[in-house]
Amino acid sequence: MSVSTLADLCEEWDLQPDGAVMHGSTAVVLPVLTRTGKAAVLKVGQRHPESELEHLALTRWDGDGAVRLLRADPHRGALLLERLSAVSLSDAWDLEACTVVAGLYPHLHRGVGAPFARLSEYLAPSIDRLATLPRNASVPRRLVEQAVALGRDFITDEQTDGILVHTDLHYDNVLADNAGEWVAIDPKPLSGDPHYEVAPMLWNRVAELEGDLRNGVRRRFHTLVDAAGFDEDRARDWVVVRMVVNALEDRDADWLTTCIAVAKAIQE
Repeated sequence: MSVSTLADLCEEWDLQPDGAVMHGSTAVVLPVLTRTGKAAVLKVGQRHPESELEHLALTRWDGDGAVRLLRADPHRGALLLERLSAVSLSDAWDLEACTVVAGLYPHLHRGVGAPFARLSEYLAPSIDRLATLPRNASVPRRLVEQAVALGRDFITDEQTDGILVHTDLHYDNVLADNAGEWVAIDPKPLSGDPHYEVAPMLWNRVAELEGDLRNGVRRRFHTLVDAAGFDEDRARDWVVVRMVVNALEDRDADWLTTCIAVAKAIQE
């Protein structure tokens, strides 16, 4: 990510800086005004396989349930986006937020094919890695075996691919637009299964569930599934797979504990 790239793009796209540069973990964002005076933001992110087709997903959604894309330069990881408010779902009660997110699913989930990567192919290496974990690994063996079995079933299931999914839809990735409507940002799009979307709403904001994590996670899960009209068993299986795969990430002990706790909570 480069501030100099922002300056170059402002000159090339005739944009006027309209605020301070904001630095995120994977991108820099600059509030700007377009030549016609429209408020927008210029986002330049690190080029990464998970987000390299963000511009195509936003183009497909065309402002329906997601932030509107105004211009893109994918080779430089640059997106010119409509400017949203600073109000996110992080300030909403978690079950209210789950209902909002479930309401976005029908807008975002639509048939799609190439060039979006297929979820079945994206998942396969992680399932192979899980299958080779030693029996004394930090993740309980029962969960590992369950996730491997479910993952292998999903990989060969024709319903695993074919629908455009955001994959990282949670409280911080939903903002209010200037009309007060909720829209999604920062997709990591795949051609996948809508049921794959549920898990991020369960693992985020878990600190709020301290002392009642099991019931809190279950309430979120059922709120999402019921509001979205999802198949409960399929959504549950995807949560187990995602949480056990997430446990492979080289993060701190709290993250491992969260992954295991969420995977267990929705089954007990």
